[in-house]
Amino acid sequence: MKKILFGITSLTLGGAERVLVDMVNALSNTFDITIFTIYGNGQLEKSLNDKITLKRMFDKSYKELSRFEKIMIPLKILCFQKQYYKKYIQGEYDTEIAFLEGPITRLFSTKNKDTKKIAWVHNDISKVYGNTLKAKLKLMIDRNMYAKYQQLIFVSKDNKEMFDRCYPHMQLSKKVIYNYINSQRVIQKAEEKIDFSFDNHQINFLTVARLVEQKGIDRLIRIHKELMANHYNNKFYVIGDGPERNTLETLIKDEHLQETFILLGAKENPYPYIKQADIFCLLSRFEGYGMVLEEAKILNKPIMITNTAAREAVENYKNAMIIENDEHEIYHQLKYVIENQIKTFDDKKQVYDNHEIIKELEKLLKEE
Repeated sequence: MKKILFGITSLTLGGAERVLVDMVNALSNTFDITIFTIYGNGQLEKSLNDKITLKRMFDKSYKELSRFEKIMIPLKILCFQKQYYKKYIQGEYDTEIAFLEGPITRLFSTKNKDTKKIAWVHNDISKVYGNTLKAKLKLMIDRNMYAKYQQLIFVSKDNKEMFDRCYPHMQLSKKVIYNYINSQRVIQKAEEKIDFSFDNHQINFLTVARLVEQKGIDRLIRIHKELMANHYNNKFYVIGDGPERNTLETLIKDEHLQETFILLGAKENPYPYIKQADIFCLLSRFEGYGMVLEEAKILNKPIMITNTAAREAVENYKNAMIIENDEHEIYHQLKYVIENQIKTFDDKKQVYDNHEIIKELEKLLKEE
């Protein structure tokens, strides 16, 4: 049985993290799988089945670190990656897979002639770091890092295209494999009871997103304020947590929107909320494939997204609306939905099936 090591920053409540857990659980009958995380105490660790080995560099979660540790740990990994790799990772693995951009991909790029190296790319690499001088330096560093891998896997065609634009002369094996999700788990968990109810008298929009600039929650607050000011009443709910939370809470309070734009925080089980909301939104500034869109599709929810790489997730899903990626267009499309009390874009139920993805993953991991 082949020994496969997957690396990820942590197993907190996030899209890539959920994908990894579902994926390794599905593959654990065929491969001997270990997951390595930089930070511990992730909420999704307990969702791994007992066939999977879990290793951590630090037992504490990222949230539990001091401000100094949050700065120093990524810096140390960058400067002393060979030492950390040898101490925590190097072993008898046939394949080592860095499953997320950033520190884990830098760490796993350490040379090991006995191991096949694969890196997963979940985001638009041209935008993930921004446009600052620091971002350009990271892109340059990452170019040398990715060149050390034998194969790169992208979660969307768009992400692969953007990567090729950033690094046009990188001659590596590249493949697009869409995110795998255990659909039965989503359906079952969506039936769990929650101590919460949406407002039946208004359109209820819901997004599930990490609270970072990429997800555009700040501009949604501005758009929501304008809608409310023009008497297009609605409620907007956000499930998720992240470094922007305090800033967003202040903005909501300053605009007096506490009753209508509501941050629900991270939820270990977001599926009952998705099922009960009227419209699911992912109105990000940029996206990868948007795993949460797959979950919304499984639950047959109407979906509104901005025109990012996430459009691939809904290209064959009729109950969706793709909006041009600017505040003016987002405002007008949300206004249209509220004004017309639209709660579906297509009333035909679609059957979700992603079994072919597991076959593709098995083939990838069996390759020499």
